[in-house]
Amino acid sequence: MDWRSFAWAGGAFDTARRPYTASVDGTILTPDHLVLVTLRGGAEHLEVATACGHRYAGPDRPGAVSFVPAHCERRIQLKGVQSAWASVALSPSLLSSLEEGGHPLDLAPFSNVDDPVLAGLVGELERLLTADGRLDPAYCEAISRAIGCYLSRRYGQRLAPSARRPWKLPPWRVLRITDYIEAHIDREILVSDLAALVGVSAGHLHRAFRATTGVTPLDYINERRIRRAMAILASEDISVAELALRVGFLSPSHFTRTFRRVAGVNPSRFRSSAGGSPRRSGR
Repeated sequence: MDWRSFAWAGGAFDTARRPYTASVDGTILTPDHLVLVTLRGGAEHLEVATACGHRYAGPDRPGAVSFVPAHCERRIQLKGVQSAWASVALSPSLLSSLEEGGHPLDLAPFSNVDDPVLAGLVGELERLLTADGRLDPAYCEAISRAIGCYLSRRYGQRLAPSARRPWKLPPWRVLRITDYIEAHIDREILVSDLAALVGVSAGHLHRAFRATTGVTPLDYINERRIRRAMAILASEDISVAELALRVGFLSPSHFTRTFRRVAGVNPSRFRSSAGGSPRRSGR
């Protein structure tokens, strides 16, 4: 498969040609938003399933445009495929910069829509790369911003919260955040990192996460740390100081205070009530 790529500060362009293949399976999961275009050819049948809940089944045709939000896994199955395709990756910070009035922008995934504007913008990059063998980064920045502006106005939904109905996170964003927290429970977790993970600002995430789950991101992180600590205490011989570090607390005293707030008792009392044998102290 003939594959060519070009990257710049705020994005990347990829294009490839695939000879006839009876069946293709693949998965896309990137930290960037992704616009994909079938430039030429296509597939007899395409099935798409995303972690964001989007589904598509039908033919893939020339000019078809698809969009995959950042951190949203997209699984595809292609039958009878022979095509040339191209994609533009957009940094989530680009779309965040296009927010108006402090309202977050929600872009849902879509597959195989007829959109000559997006197809033309992405196709222009493929034409220039073919003709010149490279792309101009400044021109790519301009094209990617044009794509971002068009996406936000054509497909974006401005999520303006009201006093009665604050904006809530869709399930796929909650899942992405909670999976990340579980995987990094022993390390520092910043709310700004969680916000970048799902393409919103830290302020929006704080409000939306609380509206969705009933707790702030920090409270949720601390609760998950303590739940992990409770499981460890019930099965391992470990000091309080060691346990605190293992679940992401730098201070044993902070860990003990948080443990007491979440569990209702201090770590030693919990260990006794869990039926474990005496453990070492935190000294």
